[in-house]
Amino acid sequence: MDILPTSEGHIPFIIPGKEDVPCSTYYKVVGNLSCGAPPVVILHGGPGAGHIYLVSFAELWPQYGLPVVFYDQIGCGASTHLPETAGDKEFWQESLFIAELNNLIDHLKLRDGPGFHLLGQNWGSMLGSAFAASRPRGLQRLVRASSLASKPLGMQSIQLCRSQLPIDLQKVLEKCDQEGDYASSTYGEAMKAFRKMFICRADQMPAELALAFEQVGKDTTVYDTM
Repeated sequence: MDILPTSEGHIPFIIPGKEDVPCSTYYKVVGNLSCGAPPVVILHGGPGAGHIYLVSFAELWPQYGLPVVFYDQIGCGASTHLPETAGDKEFWQESLFIAELNNLIDHLKLRDGPGFHLLGQNWGSMLGSAFAASRPRGLQRLVRASSLASKPLGMQSIQLCRSQLPIDLQKVLEKCDQEGDYASSTYGEAMKAFRKMFICRADQMPAELALAFEQVGKDTTVYDTM
């Protein structure tokens, strides 16, 4: 889709314990943040998918006069990637992404005036809920899309879906899980079948969604660790 008038850039982000590593968060604003309406900050899923598959929310600006803020969370998209931290569960914590979100909001000065809305999809809704629990100044409303309230129940539902795949694909996924092999072509093909059945049943996957899956596949650091 054609993106409406935007501004974009990179925000410096200092990660506790990695002060010597220059990190930044990529962001894109659709619309005018000074228009007087609260902007909608989009929290993408994955984790590690990047914002690209959610760009249709840019239409909130021409249709409803709400500016939209997209950003790629640390470790994916056009933000800093940290492949050397793969498997480091102590590093890839929810608190890291909350700190990054606070940094973004402060940089764009969203706490004052009309405040801001959050829209979180999938993992982004979990991040949004954790962020909102602290009752941050300026937050007007949180919208949770394709969300889950319990990670254990979410994992159970994924296993239930996988049990509906052909037996040979179930065995491939089980073997790859056991071996931690998420880069092989056999795993990729099995996941394509899973996505076709449970994520996007369109004959042709939208280009933005296909690109998001491609990005996760190129750098699985965040997704595999979390």
